[in-house]
Amino acid sequence: MCFHWQPMETQVRVEGRVTPVEGGEADAYFASRARGSQIGAWASQQSRTIGEEQLLERRVAEFERRFEDKPVPRPPYWSGFRLTPDRIEFWKGMPSRLHRRELYVRADEGWQVEILYP
Repeated sequence: MCFHWQPMETQVRVEGRVTPVEGGEADAYFASRARGSQIGAWASQQSRTIGEEQLLERRVAEFERRFEDKPVPRPPYWSGFRLTPDRIEFWKGMPSRLHRRELYVRADEGWQVEILYP
């Protein structure tokens, strides 16, 4: 994963193993979300092209009716992943490209910290 904040000249990069979460954990997290977000998860065909904006509104209304007066179950296609970091690098932009880079590498019971050249 990489998080970059250009206005702050800051970046965090995380590397490690990615594994799917168990169904029970995904269920618990889904249940903790706001009802509107739960309905949105059913209504949205995420990242697909939408022909008209009103289609999403109609789909939201459809799922609001479908789950009226009952809990919204987790959609079968909705889950999550867990990243277990092995390396985390913090980068801070500095003048003259003399950037600050700190690398944390997983060691036996903690983290080894290294300072890297820019």
